[in-house]
Amino acid sequence: MSSAAFALLAGIVYTLLGIAGLFPAALSGGRLFGLFPMSVALAGLHLVVGIAGLAAATHERHARRFARGLAVLLGLLGVIGLVAALQAPLARLPLHGANVWLHLATALLAAFFGWRAEIPVLREEHADPERRRGPADRRDTVSTVSRERRRGAYDRRMPLGT
Repeated sequence: MSSAAFALLAGIVYTLLGIAGLFPAALSGGRLFGLFPMSVALAGLHLVVGIAGLAAATHERHARRFARGLAVLLGLLGVIGLVAALQAPLARLPLHGANVWLHLATALLAAFFGWRAEIPVLREEHADPERRRGPADRRDTVSTVSRERRRGAYDRRMPLGT
C-alpha cells in the first residue's frame, strides 16, 4: 500500500467519522456507535483531518507529508488522552476511552507510511514526469554523427576523441 492509498483510506474513514459525529441520531449517550466519546468539536476535527487526507491523496509527496503531520497530531492527542491531567485544557475534546486507541493506532500507521524507508522512485528528483530535461538530453549534448566520425568516435555512446 502506498502513502497515497493510506491518505485516501484515512481521509474516507475520518470524514465518515466526522459526518456521523455531527448527527445526534448516531450518538447514543454521547458516544458514536456506543463506542467513541464524541462532541461537535471532535467531529469537526475528524472532518478536517478527513478532508485533508482526501486532498493529500492526489500525489505521493503530499500524502507522505499528510501522514507525517497526522502521526504527530494524533499521537499527541492519544498521549493527552492517556494522561488525565493533560485533558483539562482540551475539555471540549473527549479524548478518553476508545478515542485514545483510535488515535494512537492511526498515528502508528501514519508514522509507518510517512517515514518508512525511502523508495528511489518516490524521491523528489524522480517526481517530474518528463525525464528528458537537463544536461542528460542527448539532443543537446551530442554532436552530429558526421562530426563525431571525423573526431574518431566510433560509437555515439563514447565521448569524442576516444
